[in-house]
Amino acid sequence: MHRRQFTGLLAGMAGAAALPGGSGRLFASSRRGAAGDDMADPCELPAPLKSLEPMTDGVVPISDDERRARIEHARQLMRDAGMAAIVLEPGTSMTYFTGVQWGLSERPFVLVLPSRGEPVFICPAFEEARASERIKFSNDVRTWQEDESPYRLVAQALRDRGAGTGRVGVEERVRFFVADGVRAEAPGAQLVSATPVTAGCRMFKSPAELALMQRANDITIAALRAAFATMEEGMSQRDLSQNMMTAQQRLGGSPLFALVGFGEASAFPHGSSKPQQLKEGDIVLVDAGCALHGYQSDVTRTTVFGTPTARQTEIWNLERKAQDAAFAAAQVGATCESVDAAARKVITDAGFGPGYKVPGLPHRTGHGIGMDGHEWTNFVLGNKTKLQPGMCFSDEPTIAIYGEFGVRLEDCLYITESGPRFFTKQSESIEKPV
Repeated sequence: MHRRQFTGLLAGMAGAAALPGGSGRLFASSRRGAAGDDMADPCELPAPLKSLEPMTDGVVPISDDERRARIEHARQLMRDAGMAAIVLEPGTSMTYFTGVQWGLSERPFVLVLPSRGEPVFICPAFEEARASERIKFSNDVRTWQEDESPYRLVAQALRDRGAGTGRVGVEERVRFFVADGVRAEAPGAQLVSATPVTAGCRMFKSPAELALMQRANDITIAALRAAFATMEEGMSQRDLSQNMMTAQQRLGGSPLFALVGFGEASAFPHGSSKPQQLKEGDIVLVDAGCALHGYQSDVTRTTVFGTPTARQTEIWNLERKAQDAAFAAAQVGATCESVDAAARKVITDAGFGPGYKVPGLPHRTGHGIGMDGHEWTNFVLGNKTKLQPGMCFSDEPTIAIYGEFGVRLEDCLYITESGPRFFTKQSESIEKPV
């Protein structure tokens, strides 16, 4: 579960419990969605949500040919790094290279991707038929019975592909007991991080990936517009979050999260568990995202319910200036830390901070994004990675003022040969968040 999903869930439960009647006043009756998220009953939708239609016409999923090209790129990066193979468990990287989606359990399901030769899947024997339905890029599926060692099969696969000795990359999400089991059965192999290979591929998005991310962001923007139109005095943060999730779903996205903060709670970067009811003059912060064919959006908008004060407008404008500074600094060849420094300087020059202190900007300016909402690499102090075309990031230099309010404007960008481009149109003003 994404951190923002978790904090949003806590906020919803706390808010519902504390309101009169124990459940809170829902502005759209809820049902449980397939993924376990509360969704609005389509028969009782608020008017701004009823007219929403899917925005998925013309969307093209990642092709098998592109995945084959990714495997070949990974093999070249392995050879460049002196690795004979990499080992992966189910997760984003396995799906990225092979399209295979598989749940994690105590029974290892492992992919050995060698620098040369056919990939090898290690699978529980009783799952072979199901695995065969999903595996496309290999005919080498090796099975183990419940009383046998899967790690012995992984070690044999490494030896068969010339990787029994030397450097073998382990993907960062491989669990310790799996890596330890492989180490015991393949003592001649030196297990190292596979991140130079996995990040070396996934950090740089193809036109097909950018197109999916663009549409996911378009969906989230349209959902924000609809969700803001449902705001009414007395609604809880959970009500608005639910409306946002429902809007993304009706527009064709797979809703992932919708963090909402009213008033003082807007200063908490990942939300507050305290119950909140919307009232006139409250800052309203909504941070939301969805997935489309595995590619994610992440957008934050901040506005005011009612007429903003001079103070609220001043801080909102400062936040927009900091976001603009980060965007301007995100040029090809610039370091990631220089982008963070550009946004942070705007905020500290205004008397906040310094550094990560609050009131001010308490976190990095941005994170990488793609198939995972947070992936390599980050706009943060100390990161000297240079920007290259195809990289994607969020640009979100929050200004948090605990006890008062917070403002975050977040748009994701991608790097082109001629500089950065946003997937989404930035907020125009505090009164016009979308």
